[in-house]
Amino acid sequence: MRRPGPDPSSVRWPGPWTHHGVSANGIRLHVAECDGGRPLVVLLHGFPQLWWAWRHQLPALAGHGYRVAAVDLRGYGDSDKPPRGYDLWTLAGDVAGLVRALGEPRAHVVGHGWGGLIGWTVAALHPRLVRSLTVLGAPHPLAVRRAVLRGPRGQGRATARYALRMQVPRLPERALVADEGAGAERIMRAWAGPEWAGSADFADAMPRYRQAVRISGVAHCSAEYYRWAVRSQLRAEGRRFAAAVARAAEVPVLAVHGEVDPCVLVSTAAASQEWVGHKHRLDVLPATGHFPHEERPAETTRLLADFLPD
Repeated sequence: MRRPGPDPSSVRWPGPWTHHGVSANGIRLHVAECDGGRPLVVLLHGFPQLWWAWRHQLPALAGHGYRVAAVDLRGYGDSDKPPRGYDLWTLAGDVAGLVRALGEPRAHVVGHGWGGLIGWTVAALHPRLVRSLTVLGAPHPLAVRRAVLRGPRGQGRATARYALRMQVPRLPERALVADEGAGAERIMRAWAGPEWAGSADFADAMPRYRQAVRISGVAHCSAEYYRWAVRSQLRAEGRRFAAAVARAAEVPVLAVHGEVDPCVLVSTAAASQEWVGHKHRLDVLPATGHFPHEERPAETTRLLADFLPD
């Protein structure tokens, strides 16, 4: 008999932040917040993580005078895990609803991985809510699609290593939670740069990520993100989504990318320039993998603090 997973509230780890639930877009989202003033900065994590990925940036950006909110995305951590809604249309609606629910007219949106893809979508579908966009390891969705199709031995191969494996029913979920969540650690170790993967910070963080992925529903919900991304390409929905996000971002965009990111190539990140406005910057961090905000927290925070407009 399978043992029950950890309680979702167990990921409300203490620190220089406060935890609370926010109702947005018909679900309840868990938020960890540091209020250093205004304006609002919303931090969106990637796979296979949760709000804890931003533990370094939460207090640091608050120290720069921002109100900083790191959210557990739909299906993760202590947020709701409904049976559907793991498409970028709905996920962008979650973030738009979160900004409104936090009582702010606009926010700086910062996203890593899947959180970055959501950020691009929010900027396209809800432009009035976005002050600026920062993406880490997350090219524009259409840049990823084009790179996969045009570079089967480059971005196509890199994407296939993880996205296609998620299309199999049940097996990806079992692999993630097996051996007390060791699957999540293996993924993060493979995607991280060698310096962070061998560091004490990595070792300290892994028990938390392994705990979080074993919360009931998290492994399945996180796989559903990838299932929608691949299967929508074969449906009319995928074409409608591509048309909806094709407009160039109207706000300043900062892209931070790891030089040795094995998931998303630097060339794919650079190709996002086609979908940005006049103010766009790409910073590539040396010897860094897929997690710049955790691998180079001080440098990432400095880039954010220098970039974020008032």
